Amino acid sequence: MDIFSLKGKTAIVVGGSKGLCKGIATGFSQAGADVVLVSRKQNELDAAAIDISNKTGGVVKGISADITSVEGCKELVDKVAEEFGHVDILLNGAGLNIRKPIIEYLEEDWDKVMDVQLKYVFFMGQAVAKHMIEKNIKGKIINIGSLNSELGLKNMVAYVAAKGGIKQMTKAMAHELAQYGISVNAIGPGYFETEMTKPIFENPDNIRRFKERIPFGRTGFPEDLIGTAVFLASTASDYIVGQTIYVDGGYLIN
Repeated sequence: MDIFSLKGKTAIVVGGSKGLCKGIATGFSQAGADVVLVSRKQNELDAAAIDISNKTGGVVKGISADITSVEGCKELVDKVAEEFGHVDILLNGAGLNIRKPIIEYLEEDWDKVMDVQLKYVFFMGQAVAKHMIEKNIKGKIINIGSLNSELGLKNMVAYVAAKGGIKQMTKAMAHELAQYGISVNAIGPGYFETEMTKPIFENPDNIRRFKERIPFGRTGFPEDLIGTAVFLASTASDYIVGQTIYVDGGYLIN
């Protein structure tokens, strides 16, 4: 048996229409899973689904959904379960960052980041966990954290706080859900050039500093996350519980 195979599994990838999560969705499809991409813009989802399916030959569908409510999370899981029969894997990758100095941060800025990066990551995980328990599915929930859960970078206080919360929430969820055979873990990406990190990468000095500190000598590509994500989604990681695996080229060890 191929312990890394995802054949017969259905994976929901939140934020899967672009960036790092699209790369992970491609990896899931390559490993044999049926993949459901989730974001708000159907046109972007359709384009991403076609692109991934053309590369892998797998079943990939995009579903536009508003998961910024508990009911929205439940409706999405019910919809996927109705169409595919079951949900075996959740990749929780929605992202938002508002960069401002602490003294300029507004309550609405804080709430926006916390809602996307922490609050509804939990409620999406809760909705999937309820489905898995009801159907007796030994599933996998993977949260996208960040190396910033270990750092205190300026001008992104809510993002750093939320990612620290993801790390601890992953442990707490894993502790409770392990009794049902559900594994909860997180991936902490390092510096990858995406739409959200574009402001950082527009500064050549930042790129130089990243490369100097990263022992591997370069910043990341979406494909660098595939191996870790497929591992955590597969039976190969069944005894890995509540961990955050950093994929950062060695940034945090230097």
